Amino acid sequence: MQDGLLDAREEQAYRLLVGLSSARSAELAEVAELSQHEADEVLQRLHAKGLVAIQPGDEPVFRPLPPDVALGTTLLRRQESLESARKTVASLSEEFRASASRRDAHHLVEVIVGATTLRDRLRDLQNSAREEILWFCRANPLAMQGADNTEEYGALSRGVRYRAIYERALLETPGELDSIAEGVSWGEEARTLLALPVRLAIVDRATAICPLVRDDELGIGEPTAAVIGRGQLLDALLALFESHWEQATPVKLQGGDQQGPDGLDDSERFLLSLMVAGVPDKSIASQLGISRRTVQRRLDRLMSLAGVDTRTGLAFQAAKRSWL
Repeated sequence: MQDGLLDAREEQAYRLLVGLSSARSAELAEVAELSQHEADEVLQRLHAKGLVAIQPGDEPVFRPLPPDVALGTTLLRRQESLESARKTVASLSEEFRASASRRDAHHLVEVIVGATTLRDRLRDLQNSAREEILWFCRANPLAMQGADNTEEYGALSRGVRYRAIYERALLETPGELDSIAEGVSWGEEARTLLALPVRLAIVDRATAICPLVRDDELGIGEPTAAVIGRGQLLDALLALFESHWEQATPVKLQGGDQQGPDGLDDSERFLLSLMVAGVPDKSIASQLGISRRTVQRRLDRLMSLAGVDTRTGLAFQAAKRSWL
């Protein structure tokens, strides 16, 4: 039987005795191929465990008894002991995990100092990325201008997904839209919001970098950033990104003049994405290299195409018709 209730010899003897119904020690020794001494010893052990009854006489006769009665209490005690041991192990494991979390907490967040160190870490993380990189790109970049981030193109060419949300003010910075358009042409998914709460980069949902310097403290001392590993803090940052991604407006790439099935060409789609993002006409005109009057005329055409007479209505119809 299992769990050490009977050893191999006891189990064999008991099974033979069950088959014989009853037997003397000499008879069991013969069928079990045991010596007389070994047969006497194993029968005495079975008797002590309540599995054999002895009929006295010159040559005592041994009869098997039901095992569930004899071993039931032993099994119950063992089951209770195992349950107690299981609870003890669970309790000790919980204490170990809690202690390990406290002991290793400093490994979950690493603080790095200096723009160069921050820039190097961002480059290293992008070069090691395998699945996805998420960005909160605020105005006045702290360590790396968009045009300097050449690691993005290498990651995109490896199949890494890039999702970036840009602050509106960044779109109005000279040259930044060209950099964003270049990223989009490589496969980046770009969106924009009026403002973002923090600067943030998350790589493969395993590591995040979040600068610790407030905008009003830029230029005061060396910039610092937290490198955050897996844990609840990282989970919270991922949730923060996803909530803002849902609210953000897509930035479409400016291209040629060929119209799509919705009647919009790429340049109009690009203009529309900037308008919906709240970029002023003056900045749109500057980015597109056209006059403000031309911007207004193109927006008038889009409103006519959408069947509305206000920019708010145009933004609504653009979302409804999936123009962006």
